[in-house]
Amino acid sequence: MAGADSVRRMEIAYEWRGEFANGEVNGLHAEGFGHESFDDAGWDVRTQVEAHSLGWVCARTGEGALVGWVNVAWDGSTHAFILDTVTSADHRRRGIGTGLVRVAVERARAAGCEWLHVDFEPHLRSFYLDACGFRPTDAGLIPL
Repeated sequence: MAGADSVRRMEIAYEWRGEFANGEVNGLHAEGFGHESFDDAGWDVRTQVEAHSLGWVCARTGEGALVGWVNVAWDGSTHAFILDTVTSADHRRRGIGTGLVRVAVERARAAGCEWLHVDFEPHLRSFYLDACGFRPTDAGLIPL
């Protein structure tokens, strides 16, 4: 029997190319990346990902709340790119981000991609390298 201090694990459903409203992703993105939430005119996520992405992964609670999202952009051939991995603040440190990336890896592989790229800020190094299994590589960046 679980003690009073045990934490109940919330069921999370991951869906490849799952349905979402722009406002849901915009709000989650704003919370996760610390900026104001855009309206559809500011960032029409649905139109963007449908035109340019291999897919995306939605993470939802059993009640249907969007608590995680990641975009998988690609070059139309063998390279895919993880962008905008985000989990709501009140659902972090529960493995949801790792679950999002796991589904993205599986689906990119199934689509015939040979490489899945990600770049990240230093504080996310352990998440991407240790928890998600990416390996470090040389890369270049030009700030624009």
